Amino acid sequence: MDWAQASKVLEVLLVSPLLGFVCAGLLIWVSKRMVKTPSLYQAPKNDNPPPWPIRLLLVLTCTGVSFCHGSNDGQKGMGLIVLILIGTFPTAYALNHAMSASDVQAFIAASQQAGQVLTAHADPQAAAAAATGKDPRAEALNYIRDGKVRPETVTALRDLVQRTGAELAAFGSFNAVPEQDQTRLRNDLYVTGEALEMMMKAHKPAFTGAEVAALRNYDGMLDKSTRFIPDWVKVAVALALGLGTMVGWRRVVVTIGERIGKEHLTYAQGASAQLVAMGTIFAADAWGLPVSTTHILSSGVAGTMAANGSGLHLSTVRNIAAGWVFTLPAAALLSGLFYCLFRCIA
Repeated sequence: MDWAQASKVLEVLLVSPLLGFVCAGLLIWVSKRMVKTPSLYQAPKNDNPPPWPIRLLLVLTCTGVSFCHGSNDGQKGMGLIVLILIGTFPTAYALNHAMSASDVQAFIAASQQAGQVLTAHADPQAAAAAATGKDPRAEALNYIRDGKVRPETVTALRDLVQRTGAELAAFGSFNAVPEQDQTRLRNDLYVTGEALEMMMKAHKPAFTGAEVAALRNYDGMLDKSTRFIPDWVKVAVALALGLGTMVGWRRVVVTIGERIGKEHLTYAQGASAQLVAMGTIFAADAWGLPVSTTHILSSGVAGTMAANGSGLHLSTVRNIAAGWVFTLPAAALLSGLFYCLFRCIA
């Protein structure tokens, strides 16, 4: 297990609600001193719609939250579906069959450049030893596990790059790769990409700027060939998120809008919480970090209530916080138990 990656996920899930609380509170505090529009700081009255400028503001902020929520949460669903597809139908989804002929030629050219870069940093004695026929992927996997650069590490990675490039050149396209070779070639490409990224981050060996550019170009081609999402998966996840929100929105809206604070949420508080949620989720999306929209939005509303002096329903806050605390360990425990159960059955 990659504990560094797991700890990063846990950290961002912990920090993002705190960030939402503080930033939303500051935003409502600043807006009350700079925007002198009394109706903006009033709660909705019965079923009467807000004035159209306020309605436009709420529609824009709500749309931003929806877009950012889909861009972040949608990646989780799409990733899980693609993993299932790769495991169930490796011939169709292990490699990106949609890559064009020009993409394939660019991949071959990039692999040749990356091979030359790695050759320049390879140990000559290790290169001679590699001719004995040992699988280079085994050494690349050892490097990924412990991060230690051995004399044979760069040579093994070079051999992987050259081997996959030569195979693709021989086949001509990913569609032409034989069924029995699809999974193996994907694994070779994936291991190569992971090892290259680790080397570039560790600066061992010390690549020049031009060499890093060549390796990053090749790494991008690796991602394009293995880390792809079919269009129908994107559409299916988008529909699922939209339909799920349409069906289950009421309880969440009532809890956030009426039960967190002792007073009803005002238009300014709602807009502030949504702006902060939108910005936080967008930043997490850009950095590739998973966050919870509900956590950030709830903490943002709590922050506006605290800054506005409206008071908080501590029982509701405790229930929400308990849900945050117990969700991850409960999910990890249940998934681990089910995995063990399925292993025993299989």
